[in-house]
Amino acid sequence: MLLLVAAVWPFAMQAKSYQVKSPSGRVSATVNLDKGATITVALDGHTLLKGANINLLLNDGQAALQGDRGVKAKRTKASHTIDAPFYRQRQFRFEANQLDLLAPTGFGLRVVASNEGVAYRFYTTRTGETVVKNESAQYQFGNNRRAWLSPSTNVKNPFQMAFQNIYHDTTLDTLSTVPSFLPATVDCGQAKVTLLESDAHAYPGMWVEADGKGSLNALFAPYPTRMDYHPWRRMTYVAETANYIATSKGARVYPWRIMQISEKDADMPTANMVYALAEPNRIGDTSWIKPGKVSWDWWSDWNLEGVDFRAGINTNTYLYYIDFAAKHKLEYIILDEGWYDSNKGDIMHPIADVDLPRLISYANKRHVGIILWTVFNVIDEQLEEACSHYAKMGVKGFKVDFLDRNDQTAFEMVDRLADACARHHLVLDLHGIYTPTGLNRTYPNVLNFESVFGMEEVKWGSLKNNHPLYDVTFPFIRMQSGSVDFTPGALRNGTRKDWLASYTKPMSQGTRCHQAAEYVVYDSPLTMLSDVPTSYEREPRFTSFLASLPTVFDKTTVVEGQMGSHIVTLRQKGNIYYIGGLTNWDERDVTINLNFLPAGQAFKATLLTDGINADRNANDHRFEARQVSAADSLTIHMASGGGFVVVIAPATR
Repeated sequence: MLLLVAAVWPFAMQAKSYQVKSPSGRVSATVNLDKGATITVALDGHTLLKGANINLLLNDGQAALQGDRGVKAKRTKASHTIDAPFYRQRQFRFEANQLDLLAPTGFGLRVVASNEGVAYRFYTTRTGETVVKNESAQYQFGNNRRAWLSPSTNVKNPFQMAFQNIYHDTTLDTLSTVPSFLPATVDCGQAKVTLLESDAHAYPGMWVEADGKGSLNALFAPYPTRMDYHPWRRMTYVAETANYIATSKGARVYPWRIMQISEKDADMPTANMVYALAEPNRIGDTSWIKPGKVSWDWWSDWNLEGVDFRAGINTNTYLYYIDFAAKHKLEYIILDEGWYDSNKGDIMHPIADVDLPRLISYANKRHVGIILWTVFNVIDEQLEEACSHYAKMGVKGFKVDFLDRNDQTAFEMVDRLADACARHHLVLDLHGIYTPTGLNRTYPNVLNFESVFGMEEVKWGSLKNNHPLYDVTFPFIRMQSGSVDFTPGALRNGTRKDWLASYTKPMSQGTRCHQAAEYVVYDSPLTMLSDVPTSYEREPRFTSFLASLPTVFDKTTVVEGQMGSHIVTLRQKGNIYYIGGLTNWDERDVTINLNFLPAGQAFKATLLTDGINADRNANDHRFEARQVSAADSLTIHMASGGGFVVVIAPATR
């Protein structure tokens, strides 16, 4: 939501084209209302997006914008500092110019131009019910434009899936016609344009579909009219739908449609428009919200070794996880699927093998929080009861899974969960969910989102998924929309030659240092140590190093990077600097200039880098300490599928 300088509606303007420029004057958006509405986006006068046809089609067959007659226009400016708890930086400045066009139909179009890109949203001032049959958006980029999109994995019913897939790197005219979920990135020559959305509430999320002629056309899931249950996990699915996409009563705004503009790949991972345009904090005080790291059970299949009890979903196993978390000052453990009978959907009663009150009491004494896994509709069906009950017991939050859709009622459910959990001081980790749209600004207790092709995929995937390639692609695209629960931390690491999929003893693609670097490169205020505690205990130095890395930072900059190739990220927390680097399957050297350090001071750099034999044994890594200053630089070699972490702290005598 923008903090705007007041302006007065002038009389209806006669012109059919209206333009708004960014504060720098370099980015422009031109709206034409001759027939409906189109928007053209340009950078330094060069067209990036040509005449995109946009409108709302109402259930009565009328369009929200029907031409220029009677339209009133006003212009406003935004200039303010945004506080951003648990974001990639504590605060940032956002400036933009805004154009507002209000039609006699009672619908309006709001367009924002910032130095980062252009966004638009529809709104209505009408009373009574508004039924949106469809929203049109034909983004005309042109043929032969290179594009990166993630298609739905459900060809039969594309709107019901987990929002997890690799990126298809292709051209728009050859792109598959299977709908893709956002974000979607297109190389327009002068810059890359990424389609995103923000401030989405009570409205379906956008999908895009290639028309084979250089355009991406918007699609939306229809409004569900009847839900039914899968036989497993008590999960609901959409059984019947209406012939419209959204319904509401009274005045409202619709989601922002964002065209984020990036001239350099290195600017993409730190783009801020999604967060900046989202509704500000609804919950007030955030002092109770605690980000941090989690000792996680599911990825390693509860595979403790050398213990004197049967490992699995039981009290003794979780006592061990709590002890491990406490020893390394990890903030949480998660009890993932299995702590209650998920097929019955009985979230109010743990299974007999899990003594939850004992675990909570023990964890609280050891300063470890417990987060409970559940399914979206299961907790929603008993929301107030579950939140009240578990908050009073001392549970710190929920990991909620398997929404697997982004229609209007899905967005409404997520808002209900975020609000109820905030009222009961519970944090949320959202899995099986649509790409974030700034909800973590509106509800800062929502610490993380999945909607990423994360580490779980190596348990059953194949080498062709090419995780090292994906690992240096999605930060440039998906992270523009918000944080990612990628779940790194694998201690069994595979080269391109020896990697194997395993459900019970999973192995990462790429090196041990590649895994460590993901804790620095990825925005993840609630992040997992995904491997089993007994494996970490055999690697005490590496484990202590991981455990010491923060999950939220004061500043973030990508100092070097090329999408699909490599990325080097610099983060600062207090007076300590953290640098993480990742590469694809290509080995490479990077040189990092340390001129960001305060001049005239001495620092100690701790380097975790790929070992000399990491190309044949991906577990191989080495630690090194150096004295450095702002006058120095570091040249670091990354093995195939490799990475590195550097921690730089003031030197002590």
